Amino acid sequence: MNQNDLLNTTSATIHEARQEMANLLEARPANYSLPQPLYNDPQMFRVDVEEVFQKEWLFVGMSSEIPARGDYFTVEVAQNPVLVVRDADGSINAFHNTCRHRGSRVCTEHRGKVANLVCPYHQWTYDLKGNLLFAGTEMGDSFEQQEHGLKKAHCKTAGGFVFVCLGKEEPEGDFDEFLTTLEEYMEPYDVENTKLAVESNMYEKANWKLVIENNRECYHCAGNHPELLNTLLEWDDTNDPRASEEFKEHYATQSAEWDAEGIPHEHQSFGPGLRNRIVRMPLKKGTKVMTLDGEAGCKKLLGRIKNPQMGSMRILHLPNSWNHMQSDHFIVFRVLPISAQESIVTTKWFVHKDAVEGVDYDPARLRQVWDATNEQDRILGEENQRGINSIGYQPGPYSESFEFGIVNFMEWYSETVQQNLKKR
Repeated sequence: MNQNDLLNTTSATIHEARQEMANLLEARPANYSLPQPLYNDPQMFRVDVEEVFQKEWLFVGMSSEIPARGDYFTVEVAQNPVLVVRDADGSINAFHNTCRHRGSRVCTEHRGKVANLVCPYHQWTYDLKGNLLFAGTEMGDSFEQQEHGLKKAHCKTAGGFVFVCLGKEEPEGDFDEFLTTLEEYMEPYDVENTKLAVESNMYEKANWKLVIENNRECYHCAGNHPELLNTLLEWDDTNDPRASEEFKEHYATQSAEWDAEGIPHEHQSFGPGLRNRIVRMPLKKGTKVMTLDGEAGCKKLLGRIKNPQMGSMRILHLPNSWNHMQSDHFIVFRVLPISAQESIVTTKWFVHKDAVEGVDYDPARLRQVWDATNEQDRILGEENQRGINSIGYQPGPYSESFEFGIVNFMEWYSETVQQNLKKR
């Protein structure tokens, strides 16, 4: 087989995979899990990458991770290296982290600080807006330097959250409306005056959708998450079909305190399948934050917050993030795909920028609950993947009362992929 034959075969294979993906999604019952290939087939994974992770808005990090000029962090989205950097005027820019010379990664560290962006291979040098400053005299007189700046990725920020989109065009939808609300709801936390306290990266041998599915329900919590349930009330909001009268009374008491302090808390949702949603929920009575004993994780409260019992403001962004905002620290989660059966889950804990490690907070204590919960979820996800790989697997029904969050996720996923496939 010559090279052209190989390319044609590859092209035909991915075309067939797209068509099969469309057929499978169109035929699936809305309240059932997905057909097996959508969880474990490499070609289906490639379609996921192309139609979701290369076209939709992705959460990548927080603006306070790069507080000053030249601060940057890097992230890899299914073999697509991305660089996020703050420039001289305070703007945050995102670029494909690949040199315009021969493609080497420009920034090879996870995070750092630079005056300019210098590729380590041949020292091509770019400014913080991606313009090529230096390529050496070796490129000759005909070389057009201004045409070889770094390729930009779409980038938007709101409430301290940084989102990127790798597509040629920004996706349609109500994302800007969500960002406006996110800015309003995050205002009390003053994210620019926070700092990253600690970070973890967990490798999970499971499809990215299984990671999200697991997060979208607490049906499994009672049997698997004792540390989390020391403080967490599993209901999504007051409309949750499982919510008790006792919980609703607790919410009413807490929400009155939040109103008195001007803290937004009403449930807000955007897009099909509640793709983007924000809601503040109380924690268990007598607890303040999601630590093992429910007591403060940091002595300094965030932003303008004065009440340590802020509950947890939960922020969901599909396809790859869920988050918990609390009075003295907040936790953000990011999921990125590696392969059809591999994902990376990143968890970051933030505190007030003036908080002193070892005096105001202990990183190990901050991590206890979610380190345990993440590890428990990793095992669940990997066992889920192993079972799905079996010839005995067939899609099973979701519980409408306990797993409605997964039904919502699958609604968004199915609709998004089908619409993007139709635009090809």
